[in-house]
Amino acid sequence: MNPPNAQSNILVVDDDNDLRTLITDFLRQNGLSVESAEDAVAMDAAIAAKRPDLIVLDLMMPGEDGLSVLRRIRKPGGPAIIMLSAMGEDTDRIIGLEVGADDYLPKPCNPRELLARIRAVLRRKAEEAGAANGSGQQRRFGAWALDVVQREVRRAGTAPAPLTDAEFRVLVAFLDRPQRVLTRDQIIEAGKGLDSDVYDRAIDVTISRLRKKLGPDDPIRTVRNEGYMFTLKVEGE
Repeated sequence: MNPPNAQSNILVVDDDNDLRTLITDFLRQNGLSVESAEDAVAMDAAIAAKRPDLIVLDLMMPGEDGLSVLRRIRKPGGPAIIMLSAMGEDTDRIIGLEVGADDYLPKPCNPRELLARIRAVLRRKAEEAGAANGSGQQRRFGAWALDVVQREVRRAGTAPAPLTDAEFRVLVAFLDRPQRVLTRDQIIEAGKGLDSDVYDRAIDVTISRLRKKLGPDDPIRTVRNEGYMFTLKVEGE
């Protein structure tokens, strides 16, 4: 990931030629290096030619759709992803965020807002990378270890489980505040950059999926009418 003061590489993937051209030209005018692709096949070729720092990805495309693409390319150390969709329903946004998108905007979107979102996501990614480099690669709690670079959690004697962006940020929020009750609002605030209006309705689902990845006797406890508590002490803070 390029630092915020370096020119970042952006890939715009959208089958709407007029919108794709508008976004591409606007981002270039504002100092970003931008490539574009009309579908998943062209996207794969563009990624092979020049690895992007961030992909602006349309949800509804002919052939392989955006969610399928997101599931396929989302991996630790991969590019950040902002989803665009003419389908502005909350469920679509929740699914996109749960699958691993870093942000989500309905279409048509204001190019200035998209630029601001791109800069915010890139800045957050650079900050997270810097924090990981400064604090070591692993944070340990009980029988588990979180690899903050690869974004994988492992229980002793088991294979590592990759985390989505939302799961990773929720787990880090718990690790930063162990052994105390956190409300949903506090967890959302700790997950900097999340769309709070949507994420509030997805937080329980994210925590449920995170607990499954942690496995038996996970250290996250539900505190009725209050929120959640992470019960273990944390090493590598």
